[in-house]
Amino acid sequence: MTTEAHVILAINFGSTSTKLCLFQNDTEIRRHQVDHPRSEINGYKNILAQKEMRKNHVVSFLESSNVILADLSAIAARAGATPPLNPGAYRVNQAMVDRLIYHPVADHPANLCAIIAWEMASPLNLPVYIYDSGTVDQMDDVARITGLPELKRKSLGHMENMRAVAKEVAAKDGRAYEAMNLIVAHLGGGITLSVHRKGRMVDIISDDGGPFAPERAGMLPAIDLVKLCYSGRYDEGTLLKRIRGNGGMIARLGTADAVEVERRIRNNDETAKLVYFAMAYQVAKAIGELATVVDGDVDKIVLTGGLAKSEMFTKWICRKVSFIAPVVIIPGERELESLALGTLRVLQGVEQASVYDID
Repeated sequence: MTTEAHVILAINFGSTSTKLCLFQNDTEIRRHQVDHPRSEINGYKNILAQKEMRKNHVVSFLESSNVILADLSAIAARAGATPPLNPGAYRVNQAMVDRLIYHPVADHPANLCAIIAWEMASPLNLPVYIYDSGTVDQMDDVARITGLPELKRKSLGHMENMRAVAKEVAAKDGRAYEAMNLIVAHLGGGITLSVHRKGRMVDIISDDGGPFAPERAGMLPAIDLVKLCYSGRYDEGTLLKRIRGNGGMIARLGTADAVEVERRIRNNDETAKLVYFAMAYQVAKAIGELATVVDGDVDKIVLTGGLAKSEMFTKWICRKVSFIAPVVIIPGERELESLALGTLRVLQGVEQASVYDID
């Protein structure tokens, strides 16, 4: 293990945000967030078309921080939609970048993190790592089964943040993460949930298999969805975007902004209240569903993500699930910290990064 001072740039692209942070070892030096108006994002024909815009924000952040690439020890990039991976660190290589460009598992701005980091870092042989990919797969085999052999449930969610806050809750309790059963709900533009049984995420509710969210349609009636696919009203790309990007609160209320929705509720907008409560109701149902995986033996329920900042929203959920286990609220996300600290452990020799070798 080394005690060398390491400077790490952490990159996290969300649907409508660019989040960047510089760390020296485990100390945050500078953080910056750019919020992209939906009108701006909708002007790009696809995720890859955003690459230069996102890259320019990274370059500007480094310049304004008086940091050049040669000053960095590594770049920690949010993992994109790769095939299923183990937990922990992977060193980004050309194979991973090619997969994210040409054959991503899902279309999400996070795919650009490793692509841009690799493009910037490879001429200097600067290492780039991902940590706790959104496709970390520890699911029990029974959790994968569906009623159609052609389809199986996949492990896809906000794994970086969910694993980070689960470990944080365990540490605050003075217990080992591997000794606890936890349910974590990431409440953001997309909503995903996971159940952690003794240190493993053994089941997942992805953003297309559970609650609707500010930007996601969530689980939909299958027969009616098939009929909609063949109605002639949508081509494939438009319908996929409607389900994942323009669904949920956007489709129902015309906005993904929870602050705006709560303002409407305070002004006696009953439609806004019904839709917002329905989203909390569905989160609570999903938590109850995951509690059955561990036979009701749940130590803590954790609410995290941007929506966890809402007292109104979290109170509705707590009222319905607190009989299962105590609820801990950790607003925001720990993705940048998780990326940087995981990368630091690799640089210090505490952890070893895996090699990405999936075609």
